[in-house]
Amino acid sequence: MPPHPVTELSTRAREVFRLVVEGYIASGQPVGSKTLAGPKSEGGGGLNLSPASIRSVLHELETLGLLAAPHTSAGRMPTETGLRLFVDGMMQVAEPSAEERRTIETRISAPGPIEAALEATSALLSDISGAAGMVMVPRREPRLAQLTLVPLAPTRALAVLVGEDGGIENRVIDLDAPASASALEQAGNYITARLAGRTLAEAATAMQAELAGGRSQLDAASRDLVERGLAIWSEDASRRPVLIVRGAANLLDETALGDIERVRQLLDDLESKQAVAELLESARSAEATRIFIGSENRLFALSGSSVIASPYRDREGRVVGVLGVIGPTRLNYARVVPIVDFTARSLGKLIG
Repeated sequence: MPPHPVTELSTRAREVFRLVVEGYIASGQPVGSKTLAGPKSEGGGGLNLSPASIRSVLHELETLGLLAAPHTSAGRMPTETGLRLFVDGMMQVAEPSAEERRTIETRISAPGPIEAALEATSALLSDISGAAGMVMVPRREPRLAQLTLVPLAPTRALAVLVGEDGGIENRVIDLDAPASASALEQAGNYITARLAGRTLAEAATAMQAELAGGRSQLDAASRDLVERGLAIWSEDASRRPVLIVRGAANLLDETALGDIERVRQLLDDLESKQAVAELLESARSAEATRIFIGSENRLFALSGSSVIASPYRDREGRVVGVLGVIGPTRLNYARVVPIVDFTARSLGKLIG
């Protein structure tokens, strides 16, 4: 939370601050007192103040930590603290136009598998925002059809999981003690017969209840195999978020040429999809769109980037993923925030 709420700024200071932030977001360049004093018809701020008075207000805002003056320019630009103050207390969002809403709904609802819709959503967010679009794919929750345990070595087995959707996944299990082929078969049959049709989380819960209640006829060795056979998928799924990023090239715009090191750092950050997915994951519990500005998130502290993220829900209201955009801190928050929010709601309508 900024140390100086908007209400503590004078009317004149608020107006100068707003013009500096909006000018910086529009151009990516620091805004000088001459620009602020110039007539609106020529792109200036149209302030009814002398350049000296404007410079005095700029100095005041800089002292408060809301603006900064780059060494190479006489103009001012908002700090991360200033941007947060603007976003939380002054920004007036512009809802997507009817044409933008139609474009969003049309592009993400094109015929095809849900994976195609997710790809289209990421590209769409990039195109509309001019930044990079990101979509975290819903965690796949296959329902079990069959689990088979195949011996590989005395203390290793291959677990083959077949889902109701026909998907097949294999995992190698390291065993604490040698297991016979019959014990492996018994464990696989137990899971298939009793837990088929459930998700991994549901299967693990039901299995633990049955084993804890002494209702299982499994011996100790088979019981251990059952627990390992399910737990290995549950653990793997939680560590394997899938992230779709499109439009990273948008980050290399004209203003980036003067700060190429920051952009290089940002592109490096995007390569670490696991870390980016963890950031998006933190927005899953949000009731509305979340905004991370620069060093407010450790991952993007060096690149000075901003992330706008929103959870998207299925038709039953359950959060199944997160989408958003990432770009420089001069993102047009007033425009991008409602677009991200609308896109999340539109994608949620497609999720069963």
